[in-house]
Amino acid sequence: MNFVIIVAAGTGSRMNSDLPKQFLDLNGVPVIMHTIDHFHQSPVISEIILVISKEMEQFWTDLCLKQHYRTPVHLAFGGDTRFASVKNGLEYIQKNFELAANDYIAVHDGARPIVSSSLIARAFRGAYEHQAIVLAQKSIESVRTGNSTSNNAVDRNQVWLVQTPQVFQAELLTRAYCQKEDPLFTDDASVVEKLGNRIAIVEGDAKNIKITYPQDLQIAQFYLNLIKK
Repeated sequence: MNFVIIVAAGTGSRMNSDLPKQFLDLNGVPVIMHTIDHFHQSPVISEIILVISKEMEQFWTDLCLKQHYRTPVHLAFGGDTRFASVKNGLEYIQKNFELAANDYIAVHDGARPIVSSSLIARAFRGAYEHQAIVLAQKSIESVRTGNSTSNNAVDRNQVWLVQTPQVFQAELLTRAYCQKEDPLFTDDASVVEKLGNRIAIVEGDAKNIKITYPQDLQIAQFYLNLIKK
């Protein structure tokens, strides 16, 4: 089986909105519902686990009723950090499904609503071959490291901008999340990597943007319009 954990428990503090970004309107539908539907429409995905904050449970229920939304998802509740939220999603899978050696788990940001079926399939194909993958694109910008007064240029050909979904062999990912949380865990690959596992890179998609700032909603709307044409 192929699972996806969609992490949507964040507060979206950079959106200048009281409502978390994953619940904001995008073309008449909340961002998170676009995200879920792309995975539901993918023939690769068996089960969808949506992780939201416990405080948003009633809001989600009411939202589904308002939108007449019936796409089947399993609901799990987030923790204080992204690491804790993913761990809770994994624990839900372990409690409700019997994992096998050929099962894979993807982890995806709820605020990435323009993820295509072809990209999802490409990510899983990479995981079948390498056990642990991230989607990423090479930087097209010049890159420097350091701070505002002491910094150095970096070869941008060696810099990759990481996206989700990130996909892992199920046992590998669940074992990685048995580790104690580390401030250096910025994504799921960094958690798996700390166990000594190599992470392969699979080519991502420029349209697979993460809604972070208000203007990102306009960009996502543009991409949705392209998809409909």
